[in-house]
Amino acid sequence: MRRLAVAAVALSAGACASDSPAPAASPPPIVATATAPIPPAGTSTFEIAGQLTQGGWVRGTAPAGTTSLSLDGAVIPVAPDRRFFVAFDRDAGPSAVLVARLRDGRSERRELAIAPRAWQIERVDTPLHPPIPDADYQRIRAGELALIGAARSKETGAQGWRQSFVWPVRARISGRFGSQRIYRGGVAGSYHSGLDIAGGGGTAFVAPADGVVILAASSPFTLEGNLLMIDHGAGLNSAFLHCSELLVREGESVRQGQVIGRIGMTGRATGPHLHWSLKWRETRLDPLLFVPARD
Repeated sequence: MRRLAVAAVALSAGACASDSPAPAASPPPIVATATAPIPPAGTSTFEIAGQLTQGGWVRGTAPAGTTSLSLDGAVIPVAPDRRFFVAFDRDAGPSAVLVARLRDGRSERRELAIAPRAWQIERVDTPLHPPIPDADYQRIRAGELALIGAARSKETGAQGWRQSFVWPVRARISGRFGSQRIYRGGVAGSYHSGLDIAGGGGTAFVAPADGVVILAASSPFTLEGNLLMIDHGAGLNSAFLHCSELLVREGESVRQGQVIGRIGMTGRATGPHLHWSLKWRETRLDPLLFVPARD
């Protein structure tokens, strides 16, 4: 088995890191959703709904007359109906600022309070010894990361970002987003970048929202195995790792609830499960904050 570099794992589409702590028996409580109705056409203020917390997101409507929109200075696309999507990293700070520039020269500003999360942190009294990759692994991995980066750069016009997401599969949660180990000397391992769902091998899973397939691995990646990536539009995309079978092709449009693959343990995995990760631009998000609470 080739030795794998921790640094490379951090760059991957979200492979299950070996330094993640054992999962809790149940997922953490989901932060209350800040909801607001879609405003009438003439509304001159922001209207937002979503999860204002680390790893969370917001769907909103910009003020009437908006010509440009930014979040902390970064340009945000606005749809013709003034709708937009933004999100917040696992380690986001306590606030973010939306600014809309209006046709009449005025600006509308909205400060968003981002709630902190109590991440599952495990402290272990052992040193972190990251394995050193060999030359063959580095060469292969560089090509895989290039494919992942190229996939995420695609703009497909998908509209799934507007939808309320559904669970790709309903099964036991075996790994939570954001969990992390801290080693001797305060050295932090990579945090877990997605949600692990421990369905049995061969179990079908579905698209959580509409989108376009931007990557369907023709052969297993070293860490992710059979990797499937779907663009939901507005910079938001899903990645599904360790699949035993992919049932859609690159460039194919998929609908919410459509079967797109089967759970497996390809790549770096110790048992069959679906690792589902979500990214908005370069921001990693918590899938639990996109789906309804489980019964």
